[in-house]
Amino acid sequence: MPPSGAGAPAAGVQAPAGWGDAFAEVPRAAFLPPVIWPHDQAGETFARVDARLDPAGWRAAAESDLPVVTQWDDGAHTGEAPGREATSSASRPSLVAAMLAALDVAPGMRVLEIGTGTGWNAALLAHRLGADRVTTVEIDPAVAEAAERSLALMGSRPRVLVGDGAAGAPEHGPFDRLIVTCGVRRIPPAWLEQLVPGGLAVLPWGTPFSRHRDALLRLTVRPDGAAEGRFLSLVSFMRMRAQRDASPPRSAELPFHDIRSAAWPPHGWHPFPFFAGLRLRDAAYAVQRHDDGHTQWLYDLAGGGWTAGVRRGRVGPGVWVRQAGPRPLWDEYLDAYAWWRAAGQPDVDRLGMTVAGSGRATVWLDEPSHPVWTEPPG
Repeated sequence: MPPSGAGAPAAGVQAPAGWGDAFAEVPRAAFLPPVIWPHDQAGETFARVDARLDPAGWRAAAESDLPVVTQWDDGAHTGEAPGREATSSASRPSLVAAMLAALDVAPGMRVLEIGTGTGWNAALLAHRLGADRVTTVEIDPAVAEAAERSLALMGSRPRVLVGDGAAGAPEHGPFDRLIVTCGVRRIPPAWLEQLVPGGLAVLPWGTPFSRHRDALLRLTVRPDGAAEGRFLSLVSFMRMRAQRDASPPRSAELPFHDIRSAAWPPHGWHPFPFFAGLRLRDAAYAVQRHDDGHTQWLYDLAGGGWTAGVRRGRVGPGVWVRQAGPRPLWDEYLDAYAWWRAAGQPDVDRLGMTVAGSGRATVWLDEPSHPVWTEPPG
């Protein structure tokens, strides 16, 4: 078990209005396993911390405002090094606070959470609303079991269901609020069907282009069953298991999984890659950093080739471009950049989404009358 004690809220994290008691009395540390991999933002790495070997280091990580990986490779991972793919985690407390603020709950509301994870978010909701008002769905039985144990130790017993979150929890609805703690590519119609008219959904959405760089979306369900709302901010979430991005077809020697996401120019949390994903369909990108610059990789997910744009130095007079396959990815990428600049270099909060009752989505810029991306049928 983790070190005993109630712990403390993450340093510098401001609880949203109405959530002060929950954040003070339900610490994230109480829901973390003995072995965690906190994110090192400076080095874009994950370092293993074992509470049994380094209790002080574990406590510092648990109480930090950093995301913490709690499972790799769907539980198949062994060893001390990070696994290939992070598959369960505890989000940074400031992001949890922001999502709960956006959820705008009130006493008496019923909330459905998709993605139980450690159980911390469900415990916060249960503290605020009452455990009988919270239903949470987790696809991984082992993760759900660990969350239930932690919840029970804290005296909290929201309804924990094991299953595919895309189906929601129809037998326990309808719900006033829906919160999703995994990144999605398509919004399941079941989610809208299980929300009351006027109900809110808060979820991370994105395209395959930027993989783990999504944007937080807040939707309101209309009386006709459709939903509409705006994007709030860029976020990073693990993908919903049923909607994981396919790896691009490529030669084994070409990098992809081992390179870190970035922007053009590389500035980390830059909005342009999200916008580019609305223009470059069936494509993915990543950045491979070098001591003297970086390579921008673009891949066609349908097998139409790849493009590598190499820049020496952080800034420079030009880019050396290599391309394989028939799709002119670099031209598409430059066209997307020109479109974004012509729109005034917007941030994601100028984007919104309308979701039909069927689940088909349209992304628009500024107003619903200005669509920029429509989900393909099927």
